[in-house]
Amino acid sequence: MGGKMLEIDSISVKYGSIEALHGISMSVGEGDIVSLIGANGAGKSTLLKAIVGQVPLSGGSIRFSGREICSAGKHAKGGRHVSIPTHEIAALGIALVPEGRHVFADMTIEENLDMGAFMVGDVNLIERKKEEMYDLFPILGARRKQKTRSLSGGEQQMMAIARALMSSPKLLLLDEPGLGLAPLIVQDIFHKIRMINEEENVTVFLVEQNARMALRNSTDGYVMETGNIVLADASANLLQNEKVKAAYLGE
Repeated sequence: MGGKMLEIDSISVKYGSIEALHGISMSVGEGDIVSLIGANGAGKSTLLKAIVGQVPLSGGSIRFSGREICSAGKHAKGGRHVSIPTHEIAALGIALVPEGRHVFADMTIEENLDMGAFMVGDVNLIERKKEEMYDLFPILGARRKQKTRSLSGGEQQMMAIARALMSSPKLLLLDEPGLGLAPLIVQDIFHKIRMINEEENVTVFLVEQNARMALRNSTDGYVMETGNIVLADASANLLQNEKVKAAYLGE
């Protein structure tokens, strides 16, 4: 669609002496839904954490809307890691829904949404955004005064996504949105993701173990194995790729 919103250039990440990401390069186009698939432990979640500044880079750089938000090695001053703080990255328009949802269980749905809008100073805008979320996720609107712990796993995932959208992000990062959910609930979650992309004009980058669901609901896809990008193509092409079929689609 548009230009490149997110540009990842040869990034590496180390945990002590172990390198979790090895010179990863990829991009996410404005208006697209891009999926990243791979086995457990491949480094997918580490990549998302690197984008929002939660783990430092040992090499490479990351740009968002043309601005460098993180760099290391030859890209950085004196060869040191340089990153703007996570809250400033969020303020630029990136929101992360982490694996496991991490909702505030003892708060109501409405209070959770308020937490998602902590950087929004306009009270009227916050109220409008909450009503938008209740329209997008009617179950949340119907139960807005209930404690979040009373929600099912699928409803908590919707809650986590809605909370992230309260800041009106340009780029939504989703870490395993279908994890642990029943197939019909996963279908509903991905339907909502497409709606967010099309109707809210939010670019989406999602990590998902359910490769078939991820590729069916994205424009482009990447395959990660042991910290390396081993395939990159249009999602429709990856669905027909023999290696992808054998390794991730059970065919």
